[in-house]
Parts: sequence; structure tokens; C-alpha cells
Amino acid sequence: MHDSFTPLGGMVLLVNIQLGEVIFGGVGAGLYGVLVFVVLSVFIAGLMVGRTPEYLGKKIEAKEMKLVMLYVLIFPLLVLGFSAWSSIAGYGTSSITNPGPHGLSEILYAYTSGAGNNGSGFAGLNANTDWYNITLALVMLAGRFLMIVPIMGLAGSMVGKKIVPAGPGTFPTHGALFVGLLVAVVLVVGALTFFPALSLGPIVEHFLALEGQVR
Repeated sequence: MHDSFTPLGGMVLLVNIQLGEVIFGGVGAGLYGVLVFVVLSVFIAGLMVGRTPEYLGKKIEAKEMKLVMLYVLIFPLLVLGFSAWSSIAGYGTSSITNPGPHGLSEILYAYTSGAGNNGSGFAGLNANTDWYNITLALVMLAGRFLMIVPIMGLAGSMVGKKIVPAGPGTFPTHGALFVGLLVAVVLVVGALTFFPALSLGPIVEHFLALEGQVR
């Protein structure tokens, strides 16, 4: 079904998952994904304005940021790593029935969905091969369990901290300013991570379609 979307329509499906299921319509572990971005936003805000990074009265320190960055990096490494491998290896490209940028979108969606959602297919990609069965299973396994390890570590670290009363150096985590910062961090992290791959897939396909080319 997804294969029938326009190029940019298919990109929306990819972006919904690639942002960590933290926007409207995302199905999955979006709650702790948002909390990770909240911690990251608080830390970035603290660096920008020179205020102490705190969230819910708990100080955000180096240990917490290492766990946050580990979580942020695991997902793109799974998706982009296996997508790149599949797009250059013969046993990966042999499953593509729609050559060109659309074929890349199919591969990208397969691993994106496997790591971040329910493992659905974009259609048009023959995933019933040894390569895709094994790698998609590994991506699903890592996307479910490997990513939750730093989250549990972050939760345990935050629970063990004492609550510090808010002071003049505390960055407020409520109101429109913080909401805007949080949205910006989500978009910037997602754009910097996946935009190059999307530009080679659905975005290129969109411009080719405008020129009357179907592949």
C-alpha cells in the first residue's frame, strides 16, 4: 500500500518513524523518545545560555548525556548502516523491483520500520531472502532491546539524584519557549541524521516525477 504513495507522501511515512515516533500519528515508544529529546534540549539550552541543565529538579550531568547520545545514535546506525549496505551489495539490490531512488526508499523504509516500528514493508521490495530476513530480524531485535538499555540507565541515574530546588540559574522547562526549543531539537536531530538519505530517495524521486520520469 505504501508503494502507491507519491514520493513526498512516502517520505512522510519515513519521517514519522525516523523522528522516533515522537510526533502525532507515531505508534511505538514515543513517550520515552520525547523524554530523551527533553533531556537533550535542556542540556543544549544550558550550554547556550549558561544556565544549569536541570529537569524536574534533577541535574543533567555527563553520565546522563552519554546515555542520551547512545540512544540517539543507535537508531540511525541501524537504519543507515544496513540501508547503505543493502543498496550496494548485489544480494540487497537484487530484491528491488523499482530501480532508482524509489528502490532506495523501499530499502530505507524496510530498515526504518524494522528498527522503529512494526516491521511493515513499503511494497515493491522482496524482503523474503536470506539477507533481508536475517538483517531485518537483527534490526528489529536491536531496535527493541538495544535502545531500551540506555533509557533504563538514564531512568536509574535520574531516580538516584536528589531534587534540587529551582534557582535563578535554572532553565524553565515549561512554556512556549521550551516547547519551541524542543520542537527545533527534534527537527534538527532528525534532519541532520536522515536528510541526506531522504534527499537521495523520495526527494530526488519527486523532482524526477516533475520532469515526467518514473525511475
